[in-house]
Amino acid sequence: MKKQLFLLAGLASLALGSIGVILPLLPTVPFMILAAFCFANSSPRLERWLVEHKTFGPHIQNWRKGRAITRKGKWAATIAFAASCVISLIFAQLPWSLAPFAAALIGGTWIWTRAEPKDLDPPETNQKFVE
Repeated sequence: MKKQLFLLAGLASLALGSIGVILPLLPTVPFMILAAFCFANSSPRLERWLVEHKTFGPHIQNWRKGRAITRKGKWAATIAFAASCVISLIFAQLPWSLAPFAAALIGGTWIWTRAEPKDLDPPETNQKFVE
């Protein structure tokens, strides 16, 4: 029963992340990270597919290695937050149009305080020491 619940949660997260590719306020990568976690507890095949995915795999691996978000990812989230704020100002009335601003402030602050991935294996140097 537990495996089925994790599988269902993983599929729901995958669906929400896929919708987030189109909708600016719905985040994509956090849902993919959650889906990978759920699949790790239910379906090794789906987890492997997601972790090795060309687009989402590196983000999931960075998160798993060091709870890190790339600078490019941080900027993408910031731009998506800004687009959501502009859309809400155009289409929603006060006070509802302020909700995306609160989400952007809270979410953006959290995102920008996360570490950025570091190169785990520094490049080798072929310097010879001369005495």
